[in-house]
Amino acid sequence: MTLTLKDPSPKTRACALQVLSAILEGSKQFLSVAEDTSDHRRAFTPFSVMIASSIRELHRCLLLALVAETSSQTLTQIIKCLANLVSNSPYNRLKLSLLTKVWNQIKPYIRHKDVNVRVSSLTLLGAIVSTHAPLPEVQLLLQQPCSSGLSSSSSATPHLSTPDWWKKAPSGPFLEEASVSSPKGSSEPCWLIRLCVSTVVLPREDSCSGSDAGSAAGSPYEPSPMRLEALQVLAHLARGYFSMAQVYLMELGEVICKCMGEADPSIQLHGAKLLEELGTGLIQQYKPDSTVASDQRVPVSLVVMFWTMMLNGPLPRALQNSEHPTLQASACDALSSILPEAFSSLPSDRQILCITMLLGLNDSRNRLVKAATSRALGVYVLFPYLRQDVIFVADTANAILMSLQDKSLNVRAKAAWSLGNLTDTLIVNMETPDPSFQEEFSGLLLLKMLRSAIEASRDKDKVKSNAVRALGNLLHFLQPSHIEKPSFAEIIEESIQALISTVLLEAAMKVRWNACYAMGNVFKNPALPLGTAPWTSQAYNALTSVVTSCKNFKVRIRSATALSIPSKREHYGSVDQYVQIWNALVTALQKSEDTTDFLEFKYCASLRTQICQALIHLLSLASASDLPCIRETLELKGDMVQSFILQFLKSGAEGEDPGAPHSSHEREQLVRRALEHVSSIQALPGDTAKRAVMGFLEDILTIYFDSSGSQVALPELTSR
Repeated sequence: MTLTLKDPSPKTRACALQVLSAILEGSKQFLSVAEDTSDHRRAFTPFSVMIASSIRELHRCLLLALVAETSSQTLTQIIKCLANLVSNSPYNRLKLSLLTKVWNQIKPYIRHKDVNVRVSSLTLLGAIVSTHAPLPEVQLLLQQPCSSGLSSSSSATPHLSTPDWWKKAPSGPFLEEASVSSPKGSSEPCWLIRLCVSTVVLPREDSCSGSDAGSAAGSPYEPSPMRLEALQVLAHLARGYFSMAQVYLMELGEVICKCMGEADPSIQLHGAKLLEELGTGLIQQYKPDSTVASDQRVPVSLVVMFWTMMLNGPLPRALQNSEHPTLQASACDALSSILPEAFSSLPSDRQILCITMLLGLNDSRNRLVKAATSRALGVYVLFPYLRQDVIFVADTANAILMSLQDKSLNVRAKAAWSLGNLTDTLIVNMETPDPSFQEEFSGLLLLKMLRSAIEASRDKDKVKSNAVRALGNLLHFLQPSHIEKPSFAEIIEESIQALISTVLLEAAMKVRWNACYAMGNVFKNPALPLGTAPWTSQAYNALTSVVTSCKNFKVRIRSATALSIPSKREHYGSVDQYVQIWNALVTALQKSEDTTDFLEFKYCASLRTQICQALIHLLSLASASDLPCIRETLELKGDMVQSFILQFLKSGAEGEDPGAPHSSHEREQLVRRALEHVSSIQALPGDTAKRAVMGFLEDILTIYFDSSGSQVALPELTSR
């Protein structure tokens, strides 16, 4: 920093800044330990505070250098260095005002005569709106009046001071409706959106310096690098501060249409990327877990207008532009970001256009396009409006199966993900009252899907993880009419063996987790001969091996969940098989804290919760023949099991299963049902195991009620 601030040579200052930029690049993990949100009054200075102090000092020195610098080239390096610093600093852990100072000091440089300075200034603004978004400090900066902090000096940037700038922007029939339908915003436009839109769509008012070589000869617009950077800033805004961008949805739509209608492929590409970000922001607003109030969301009617404008504009041409496959792929990604609720309200010819475009592009020879198309089809097949359309689902399945044979790993990975989504749709359709979808869906296509999924389960991990997900769903979906056919017998066996081998495989955590999840889905199909088929013991042995010995606790949790899914005692097979599962779960409970990886400790409680639920579930299905072996285990490890079940009752369910009981009453009812079931078992002559198991459960409930102060009489429950 001494060289940057005091050396008389601009080249030396620039070189020092390049070195500092190189140090800052990729420093996010190191700088993330910084923290100074509270006053530290201790006998020592924590390392986190020292790092925070260094970050503040870097901000101070670079802003001093910014004000003092006269060389345009060095000025560009200072701003780039600031952008690197902003991108890597943990502002969510630092005191406010750092970004405000940067924001206010960079504004005048957006009007600088040198295009490189202007471009780097936009890059810095993009870094501010993308770092740890959304930040309250940045939210306030975006809400400042347009005139705040702007110099009145001459400018190379168009129309910043013009009050009616929107009138000079591209206009159309949509803007009138948008002004009525858009969510309420501030009385004047967001300064940064105003700047970026002006930069992209409005002509320059005065000439720029000779460094504006990036502008096409004779072009009235800002140089291409400036316009591209402005589009990127708009994309960052849409991603991190969508509530600000949504106010100008239709105006931004006009900007996108203009960009995608230009001859420059890079401008078209960035327009498509902005469209994808806006589409994604709209989808996020309508997700079930969205925190955005319904009256603050963009109305579906306006979203329909927005996408109608896109589909009537240059987007279809971009999708057909085979000379620029990167643009085609980006347009596919944009097309996949249509809000499902809006898609169902689009004109039917626009819906057909979207579907036929995607199905047609799936035959593309370009791998980028094919991968993007496969992913988009995987999104569309989840749309409520389309998922019960048997013809569309079948066409999509055939397209995905074709992509699964592609030589490109990326294409196969996207296709496997889409196949997983498609099979999720099959399960959703199976759970609807109308059985017509299951009846009309081709059995031959199901066979093809099973074969392809088996083959994909032997592929690389990126493909394998979704292939096993698809296998589990397909085996869950199979109807008795399928299972009875001889043509399905061999493929079902192969599918289950593929899942078993993947469960046991030393693969990535996601692969094994999905395999355990898939096995649980298999257990949900009552038509499969679970308990009597030869593969039953292999499946249970694989899951019990994982639940007791897998290094990853999330995989253990999923394995324990799968073991608690069978709903009938006969599904667990012989007494020996049942007892082996019971003992494995008890062992897993005992070893639930045995790990050398401290990162796994946070999952210990969830693992114990899931194992306790599985043990209680097994007790609620136990037969008289099972009780002696259960008693033996309880005699040896009953105190340990009891303490964990009591902890489960008191602390709440923390497992991953969304259907798991979360209230204390629900958890208590699980134990009560198990006790009622055991008490109803007809004990074998002379066998005391039933009494021992009942006593174990009664003790748990008694201790639990005593500790919680509940007045519940157990004799009524057990006097049978």
